[in-house]
Amino acid sequence: MDRCKRRGLRKDAELNRERILRAARIAFRERGLDVPLEEIARRAEVNIATLYRRFPDREALIEEIMADRMTEFAEVAGVAELASNPWEGFRGLVEHLCGMQAEDQGVTEALTSCFPTAQTMEGPRAQAMTSASRVIERARDAGALRTDFTGQDLMLILMANAGVLGSTRCAAPDAWRRVVALILDACRADRSGPPLPPAPTAEDLHTAMLTARPRR
Repeated sequence: MDRCKRRGLRKDAELNRERILRAARIAFRERGLDVPLEEIARRAEVNIATLYRRFPDREALIEEIMADRMTEFAEVAGVAELASNPWEGFRGLVEHLCGMQAEDQGVTEALTSCFPTAQTMEGPRAQAMTSASRVIERARDAGALRTDFTGQDLMLILMANAGVLGSTRCAAPDAWRRVVALILDACRADRSGPPLPPAPTAEDLHTAMLTARPRR
C-alpha cells in the first residue's frame, strides 16, 4: 500500500474516533453511561464494528470521556483545600460537584461509580478524595462543620443528589439546588442536633460504587 493511501486510512480512522467521542459525550450527558453502544455508533454514523475497533469495551469509552471530569474533581478539591474560609471551601466543593452532576447525567453516574481498571479516572478520583478529606478536616477544625461529618458523608451527598436528579432532571431541573442547600445547612456545626447514626464504612461505599458501574 502506498504512503498516501496509508495516510488517508489513518486520517479516516482518526475522524471516526473523534465522531465516536463526540457522539458518546452527548449520549452520556443526555442518557447516562448505560446508553447502548449501538446508539452511540448510530449517532456517530459508524457501524458498531468500527466503534469496537477504536474502543474495545464500554469502560474504555467511558474512561476516554470522563477522565477529564475526574481531573476537574481533583482540581476543584485542591482549590477548596486552599480556601481562606474553611466553610466556604467545603460549601464550594459540595456545590460544584453537585452542579457537575446536574449538568451531565454521565458525570452523575461517574462520580458515584468505581472503575478499578481505569487509572486515568481512579487516579484523579483518589487524589480528589484525599484533598476533600482535608477540606472536611479544616472545616471541622474551624468549628464550622459538624464534628461527626466524614468523607463517606460527602459520597452519600453525591449519591443522594444523583437520586434527586434522576427523579427531577426533566420536570424540575433546579430542584437539586434546594436539596443541596438544605443538606449544607444541616452540615453546619451550629445546626447540629443529636449525633448522626454510624456512617457506612469506606469498604461498604466502595462495594456500592462497584455495584453501580454501568454494564459492559
